[in-house]
Amino acid sequence: MWKLHVNDENYYSRLDKFLRRNLEEVPLSALYKFIRKGKVYVNGKRIRDGSHKLEVGDTVEIKYVDLDNFRRRKENNLEPQKMKLNIIYEDDYMIVLNKPAGIALHPGKNIHVATLIEGLMYYGKEKGFEPHLVHRLDLNTSGALIVAKSKSIARKLNEMFKKRKIHKEYLTLVRGYMEKDHGFIDIPLDDQDALTEYEVLSEKRGVSYLKVRIKTGRKHQIRRHLSMIGHHVVGDNKYGEKSYNREFRKKYGLRRQFLHCSSVELNHPVSSEKLEVSAPISEDLRRVLDRLEIRR
Repeated sequence: MWKLHVNDENYYSRLDKFLRRNLEEVPLSALYKFIRKGKVYVNGKRIRDGSHKLEVGDTVEIKYVDLDNFRRRKENNLEPQKMKLNIIYEDDYMIVLNKPAGIALHPGKNIHVATLIEGLMYYGKEKGFEPHLVHRLDLNTSGALIVAKSKSIARKLNEMFKKRKIHKEYLTLVRGYMEKDHGFIDIPLDDQDALTEYEVLSEKRGVSYLKVRIKTGRKHQIRRHLSMIGHHVVGDNKYGEKSYNREFRKKYGLRRQFLHCSSVELNHPVSSEKLEVSAPISEDLRRVLDRLEIRR
């Protein structure tokens, strides 16, 4: 039996999308087959509709299926790859990486180069541990990424994310000047409450440099929220304006969305000591700030 609690980090409003995101090793056709055959349960009730709406706090289960077969197939296709990892914190239980932009966490459609999990597998094989990713950063977002060294630590960290006991801070550059130096965006996303806090660090040449904290963890929350109030993340072609981004790229050399997870703060999952890890902003973003004459 497979069981997962719905939390802010793994939430999708539809059941089928939730399963697809959290069971990436299982083909989509197999997931729909599980739903049709009544093997999927939400809060103990059998659900046969993939569009069933989930809420944070729900429990999703798949019964009478051996999912390890799918995991073994995927693991057999993964090859540990030697990779330079920018490790900014490490102990016997966890790692915090400063993830570069442009590298995917897992293999997927149209991804034909080594992924971060494969680099971590190589490193783990050398050091004697099995890596487990406990949260995500988008392909073109850089910054602090927590990796557990065992399943038990991964479970503890996942529970801490669920209870909002892990805090992440981001740096971003957005189009235009903000109406307030400090504020909150509380527009619902995916039929769920969502809250984003921002603080203006600098404003110059038609852009605002922000520090951002997310109080909830909806998909693409920062990018979506800022776009919704008319200040899209510079370089974000999904929620922003492509023509503006194209001109900004020509002028300042920005080749991806300006979004960086600059720090994580939590109580250590074993010692409970307060842990704050900062991820220095990447070189490509530093160059953009220098050209804008924005002090970091």
